[in-house]
Amino acid sequence: MSRRLTLLVAATTSLVLLAFLMPLALLVRTVAADRAMSSATIAAESAAALVSTLDRPALALALERAGTGQWPVTVFLPDGDVLGRPADRSPAVDLAARGGSITAQARGGREVLVAVQGLPEGTAVVRAFVPDAALTRGVARAWLILAGLGVVLLGMSLAVARRMARSLIRPTHDLAAVSHRLAAGELDARARPEGPAEFREVSAALNHLAGRITELLAQEREAAADLSHRLRTPLTALRLEIEDLSDPDEAARVGATVDELERAVTQVIADARRPARATAPDGCDAGEVVAERVRFWTVLADDQDRRLTALVSPAPLPVALNRDDLSAGVDALLGNVFAHTPEGTAFTVCLEPLAGGGARLTVSDEGPGFATSRPLERGASGSGSTGLGLDIARRAAESSGGRLTIGRSEQGGALVVLDLGGP
Repeated sequence: MSRRLTLLVAATTSLVLLAFLMPLALLVRTVAADRAMSSATIAAESAAALVSTLDRPALALALERAGTGQWPVTVFLPDGDVLGRPADRSPAVDLAARGGSITAQARGGREVLVAVQGLPEGTAVVRAFVPDAALTRGVARAWLILAGLGVVLLGMSLAVARRMARSLIRPTHDLAAVSHRLAAGELDARARPEGPAEFREVSAALNHLAGRITELLAQEREAAADLSHRLRTPLTALRLEIEDLSDPDEAARVGATVDELERAVTQVIADARRPARATAPDGCDAGEVVAERVRFWTVLADDQDRRLTALVSPAPLPVALNRDDLSAGVDALLGNVFAHTPEGTAFTVCLEPLAGGGARLTVSDEGPGFATSRPLERGASGSGSTGLGLDIARRAAESSGGRLTIGRSEQGGALVVLDLGGP
């Protein structure tokens, strides 16, 4: 924008200077030529007065003295004699001898011809010669002065244009910086109202938007926290029901499930109440987390006669993702297997290190595959579910610098690959 404003001012100023200086330069040349011709005409007329008043010897002496002046003067007498500066008799001289005073173009300049009538022998012609150099004397210097003036004016206009452009660009940069800060989660960032009225209006609108976003996020977090907190009541009732179970093993299994559910609800409340700019703990051991989640889902897999094959690397696999987010992503992928495949469907969980750091989690099953052509679109589900499972896993992978890809397993079922970036 600054460059465009500078170019616009440069183009406009150049056109104005050309429109002003070119006629002025032509006028300077015309004035110089007119001045030279006027001076030569005066010299010729002065000599013409001498021709009509002096005899020939006195006239020759006067013309000899005048020959040292600025303009060479030649007198063509009626009898053909030439006094003063020697010169060829041109057709223009013959024309002037008929009784007219004229100005004619000659070789190397111009000649001013004045007819002197009333002499006994006839009409004499006085010639004053003006060379081409005299017609343009001082014009080059005047043109250089005008060109220098144009360069100075152009430079001043560009300096003013750049100053004005900076005054316009600075508020724009400030607004962009505030927008980036808001995008990074600094919801307390505000723009300073400065610059032209339009920029101040945009700053006020951006500040209003930032305030409104803060209010809406606060309301959404409180609503999520309140909703999650309400789940504690049925969980408490469920715990009381577990105590009445007669089978200790069944009670322990259901109790562990309820504990896991309560842990998830507590995490949801903590995430909802966490400030917008607060950052989660950095990194965890993917092998430990995946092994723990596989053990949790193994109980349900055994209950549904599902063959679960777990291939988890025993070595530590650090990833740039906190434990809770990785657990949520793994639960989402394994939960999809149980929710969207028939009981008895086998599935495999494989965790292996990546060459450049991080880990790759692969979940494949022997079920019917994805029920929708848009499995990664948030809210899209072909089996009546919420369609959020894969999106949760995808966001977890991308927050660590990785990605989620889907495909079809060798057995024809669904294949999900979760690449997790290293710390």
